[in-house]
Amino acid sequence: MSAHRAPTAVLFDLDGTLLDSIPDLSEACHRMMVELGRPPHDIEVIRRFVGKGMINLVRRCLAESGSAEAAEVDAAVDVFRRHYAVVNGECTVIYPGVVEALAAFEAAGVPMACVTNKPGAFTGPLLARTGIDRFFAVTVSGDTLPDKKPHPAPLLHACGQLGVPADAAWMIGDSANDAEAARAAGMPVLLVTYGYSEGRPVDSIECDGLLSSLVDALPRILT
Repeated sequence: MSAHRAPTAVLFDLDGTLLDSIPDLSEACHRMMVELGRPPHDIEVIRRFVGKGMINLVRRCLAESGSAEAAEVDAAVDVFRRHYAVVNGECTVIYPGVVEALAAFEAAGVPMACVTNKPGAFTGPLLARTGIDRFFAVTVSGDTLPDKKPHPAPLLHACGQLGVPADAAWMIGDSANDAEAARAAGMPVLLVTYGYSEGRPVDSIECDGLLSSLVDALPRILT
């Protein structure tokens, strides 16, 4: 692993890193497809579609079942939003080790931010419903800025809000989106092995280390 100075902040991805939200996302996609008169997709198919934000998720659902013209995607996004607002957080679970790791970082005085591609209308309620919102001084959602991950802007914005330089922070995520954003932002990145990663083997993604549990990040970062 590359040598870096001790962190002054840690940034976390949300879906697939802190929370397993696939059951709710899959249910919202199922309801959307049924309403649109299209065949719904299996939950494992939806798992491969998650990572680049809501519009991309909806577009891939439509494309997998046929056409995905811009007007169709726009209309489907409205349908998805309506259904996801109902089910958001109902079946989502916190991954094992997440609360313990966040509490340890908090006890060590490390400020934390959640940086996700999920729209803000769903990010805040989901963090609150799962009870982990209290750990984050800053939340950057997929529509906070014009660009989302893998663009580095959300990570740089989070660091700016926390008042720390990017090279003094760490990113923890589950996919190439997180790794590419971190590299472009000039910060080290760790990836969890249990996340979504859009069907790409996580061990094929260039990063500074792999985590089987978020608690494994503690000895790597708190040095």
